[in-house]
Amino acid sequence: MSVERPRPDRRRRDARRTRDALSRAAVQLVLERGLHDVSVEDIAERADVARRTFSRHFAGKEDAVLDGIRADMDRINAALRARPLHEPPLVAFRAAVFDWLADDEPAWHRRPEMLGLMSLAEREPTLYAAAQHIQVEAQEGAVRIIAERLGVDPDDLNHDLRPAIVVAVGAGALVAAETAWARGGGAESLPDLVGRAFDTLTRELPIVAPGTTERTEHP
Repeated sequence: MSVERPRPDRRRRDARRTRDALSRAAVQLVLERGLHDVSVEDIAERADVARRTFSRHFAGKEDAVLDGIRADMDRINAALRARPLHEPPLVAFRAAVFDWLADDEPAWHRRPEMLGLMSLAEREPTLYAAAQHIQVEAQEGAVRIIAERLGVDPDDLNHDLRPAIVVAVGAGALVAAETAWARGGGAESLPDLVGRAFDTLTRELPIVAPGTTERTEHP
């Protein structure tokens, strides 16, 4: 009698559920005990999987703790790629961030653990470094997306700095809003802070539409 093998899509869903369970366990444990008092074995036990299963998904406990943030950055970039091409780059970046904030998958302001996690990351050098690495990777992806929107060769960005500048200032606005939100204990709405940060940018910086060099001031 033949045994039916799991279909690839089912295997992917199972792997995703296991990865999510490990990440949730990692976040719960480090918020309960602190990063240094949590081992990979602790995380695997909390998620009810074998130690080797952890290693198939993550390189270390910092990766597991920050996996949700990595997914958030991926969702912002996916939203950026989906924005209408007629939108100026900084407008598209801002809209992508708000698409993420309003997504059915909860953004940071609707995940109670995020305030504690951001505070912990500021106190733990290895966690902070891992978070910065995730941010840099996400920004590199966003630069390529903006380059494609502007018709710039994403593999040759030395001659046109617009994609890198748009992402640098857009990501800077997002980080400033997130930092103010976290340090204020979530007292002020994260979407409101993000809106204020981007409004400041678009008042002060010219916006260049795709395929043009004309400088247009945002009203």
